[in-house]
Amino acid sequence: MQISAKSKLFTLIAITVVIAGLYLIIGIDFEIFQYQFTSRLRKLILMILVGGAIAASVVIFQAITTNRLLTPSIMGLDAVYMFVKVLIVFVFGVQSVFVTNLYISFLISLIVMIGFSLLLFQGIFRIGNVSVYLILLVGIILGTFFRSITGFLELIINPEDFLAVQSAMFANFDASNTKLVTLCGVILIILIMITVYAIPYLDVLLLGRDQAINLGISYQTLTRILLILVAILVSISTALVGPITFLGLLTVNLAHELMKTYQHKYILPATICISWISLFLAQAIVENFFQATTQVSIIIDLVGGSYFIYLLIKRRHAN
Repeated sequence: MQISAKSKLFTLIAITVVIAGLYLIIGIDFEIFQYQFTSRLRKLILMILVGGAIAASVVIFQAITTNRLLTPSIMGLDAVYMFVKVLIVFVFGVQSVFVTNLYISFLISLIVMIGFSLLLFQGIFRIGNVSVYLILLVGIILGTFFRSITGFLELIINPEDFLAVQSAMFANFDASNTKLVTLCGVILIILIMITVYAIPYLDVLLLGRDQAINLGISYQTLTRILLILVAILVSISTALVGPITFLGLLTVNLAHELMKTYQHKYILPATICISWISLFLAQAIVENFFQATTQVSIIIDLVGGSYFIYLLIKRRHAN
């Protein structure tokens, strides 16, 4: 008996709710129940925001590129965000209003991210039919380039500034920018609503550029708008907790394998749920098995990076 995509989605939502509840209560010390529960609830809210932002960004991005190997993080967008953050500290100092005011810092990084996204991907799309491996190579080179410059800037700034930026280099839900939670939460809700509205357009984009244009889609305008959405979503997730490179790749491909459909009305919520489950489980492992001595991003990137290599090998054998 074949299970429908709708039934799978409802089951996945139920599993997500159960795992979220278990994360809140398992291993809790009832002598400090209020403190520990409040701390976990705050982390849960952050994981919901970050997971939703990463999932939505990768689903939109893969609809534009029509490829399941490409994600914003692999293409170096989170590396650009971190480079801008470190560059601001390097130029203006850690006591500057551009650093101490999180909203100004977030806005500057966001503007640079949007500009970089439009320049890079509009340039790639103009070339035409480009090999996915070439695009991957460009993304990896750009990511490495910006991470290398970021590392170099960290070496030449003073120790006080270095400590200020180093904590943001790895995803950490214990040292997150809670002041941005409300702002990012409101922005994320609006962006998710826009993404839900755009689901039919995402389905059409999967048919390819020529088919989308033939069906009456203003391709250039739509892709620009969607790339801006992707840049904002990546900025939100990175600003809140730091970069998590392979979460999007892992979750969107698992969503496709589970749902067995290309319809975004199922893929989008499934990817969001799997992102939440991945973050809940990774954070629980960090807290209960590693006693918070490692970061969530290390666990997810280990699993996601291995899965990425598997997908590359699988795709090569398929060809």
